Amino acid sequence: MLITRRAFVAALPLTALVTRAIAVPASEVTKPQALPDMALGPDDARVTIVEYAAPTCPHCAAFNRDVFPKIKSEFIDTGKVRYVFREFPLNIKDLACAMLTRRIAGEDSAKYFAVVDIMFRQQDQLVEKTSDTLRLIGRQAGLSAQAVEDCLKDQAMQDKISAGQKFAEDVLKVEGTPTFFVNGDEIVGEAGFEEFARRINSLLKS
Repeated sequence: MLITRRAFVAALPLTALVTRAIAVPASEVTKPQALPDMALGPDDARVTIVEYAAPTCPHCAAFNRDVFPKIKSEFIDTGKVRYVFREFPLNIKDLACAMLTRRIAGEDSAKYFAVVDIMFRQQDQLVEKTSDTLRLIGRQAGLSAQAVEDCLKDQAMQDKISAGQKFAEDVLKVEGTPTFFVNGDEIVGEAGFEEFARRINSLLKS
């Protein structure tokens, strides 16, 4: 399934993979953004995967739990894939999560992915008690309640996240989450590890 900002339904079943015949030049997908890309894996990897996701998207959380760890162990940690995570807020809660994640991680990509994982694992709490959960996550990262509040009022950060989302919508035609680009080839919605492995291995052999 695909979650769009116009049709955000948290209770949708986790089922389908939507396929669209869209390919974007890899150089277009990896253009520098308003915020620096957060990535795992070598810069010169032959395959680059870019994921657009949102913390309150249940399909994104399922991918993070069930599929991403396998991609990481088999392809990222072995130097075959560079994996980029980009924010695509579906709502104000997602935007707040994205802002706090950036604040906690700074320029540390490993820490960024760790915080993203925490956000997904605490998705239910974030949806139901957003402010309390964000303050808790911030405190666990060493931030005071005031620092978290100041972070969520950072208009410059909000503008940069919005600029990245506008690029995704206008240039890459991203409509919802999760959306992936594998060397420019788009995967919309859920896909299992086997689908990613098939595409990655095909590119590695070419």
